[in-house]
Amino acid sequence: MRKSTGQAPQEGQGKAMLDESALRTAMDVLASRDAAIAAAVARVGYPDPRGRAPGYETLLRTIISQQVSVAAAKAVWTRLEAALGSGCAPEALLAADAETLRACGLSRQKQGYARSLAELVTSGALDLHALPEDDEAAIAELVRIKGIGRWSAEIYLLFAEGRPDIWPAGDLAVQVAVGTILGLPERPSEKHVRTLAEAWRPHRSAMAIMAWHHYNTQALA
Repeated sequence: MRKSTGQAPQEGQGKAMLDESALRTAMDVLASRDAAIAAAVARVGYPDPRGRAPGYETLLRTIISQQVSVAAAKAVWTRLEAALGSGCAPEALLAADAETLRACGLSRQKQGYARSLAELVTSGALDLHALPEDDEAAIAELVRIKGIGRWSAEIYLLFAEGRPDIWPAGDLAVQVAVGTILGLPERPSEKHVRTLAEAWRPHRSAMAIMAWHHYNTQALA
């Protein structure tokens, strides 16, 4: 299970497939099907759209941010850009020695993950701008990168590609929010949440964004 902070990725330059209009339309459809979802929308309002830029840089930032604070990840990225140039191009990363990357704040493990991504991109083995249209096939491509598991792949497809039916069932905040929204007696398991979400196809991405929104809003209440 992925331990989420409940924060959806920060707004950026992702595709517009999940813009404000698309999110509202999807949530209206789901609310018409389920009174509990309708009540949640009435309680906390519609979620705001979020996005990330598709491509190498977003996945490298994902690797850097794993298991560290937002501030720490930002500091590492700043040092990497100072050492490798803007965007930390894969060719520049592969040319850097281990000591340089370590001085920027990358552990040996994360260096391995970053090099895996850079090697797949530079060799052409992974084309991040031509991933398979089938979601499961796209996830299978992304998890070839060391350090990118299913949750990270799902988050990338949801926020960088704006795919409409991605469901990160392993996210803790999503599980908590789904349990609260549906009035369940305890937090549902990843398996249970995945089963529940079958009723929300083909709008599971909107429901995931709604779950994060609900989780954060309730936490601040």
